[in-house]
Amino acid sequence: MTAHRVPQVIIDFYTSAINEADRLSVPADGVLEMVRTQELLRRHLPPAPASVLDVGGGPGTHARWLSEDGYRVHLVDPVPRHIAEAESAGCSVELGDARELTAQDDSYDAVLLLGPLYHLVDPADRRAALAEARRVVRPGGLVAAAGINRYASLFEHTALAHLDRPSLQDGIGRILATGSHDGRKGFTEAHFHTGPELEAEMREAGLADTRVYGVEGPSWALLKATEQHTGESLVESRMFASALAAARMAEAYPDLLAAGSHLLAVGRH
Repeated sequence: MTAHRVPQVIIDFYTSAINEADRLSVPADGVLEMVRTQELLRRHLPPAPASVLDVGGGPGTHARWLSEDGYRVHLVDPVPRHIAEAESAGCSVELGDARELTAQDDSYDAVLLLGPLYHLVDPADRRAALAEARRVVRPGGLVAAAGINRYASLFEHTALAHLDRPSLQDGIGRILATGSHDGRKGFTEAHFHTGPELEAEMREAGLADTRVYGVEGPSWALLKATEQHTGESLVESRMFASALAAARMAEAYPDLLAAGSHLLAVGRH
């Protein structure tokens, strides 16, 4: 293990409070995130069988399809439950921390940070994780990092019909103003990015040709709200197909970057 310590609340959250394996496969907004992340990564990844380091890869959700695409994937995650679940994803696995990787310099063709950055609330920790990703990726190799959109909680709690509560308005207001979630309800302590902020962190890490995408586009909260209030899955529906089309169309318009739930930044060493 590394000298860094992952807060126990994060380990507990992913061990007993949430099943991360379901998040991108059951609700329609999660499936939308999965489909769009696949589209964007396949656009930028080098051809298989390139080597991919999946840092904070959770239970292997992305490692599984990457392995099926022919990539050689090694997954690192700090949660023992995730490591056990990822062993069936067709990749090698390792218990570890994004801020102090065991990989050698210039040893991977691509490095993914699709979970760590929003759990690293200290900017110095985010810098350390991005520096490690740049260290272990080969020159010219891809680094892709995800962030939670600063405005996602506003859309989500509107969709869940919670935002009429003054206590939630106060909490969401703090996230909008500062990007900081205190972890008291629903999620761990976390940092929520703006697009320009995430792009700046990538560039400060020495990554070139950086671009930030809005993953789900402007209609993800409509899917969440409809499923919440009807109890019916929308994954195979025309509404889902329309939301996916909207996410693709929104790519060309920077003003719509803030409408998605997640951001995906890509850059090269």
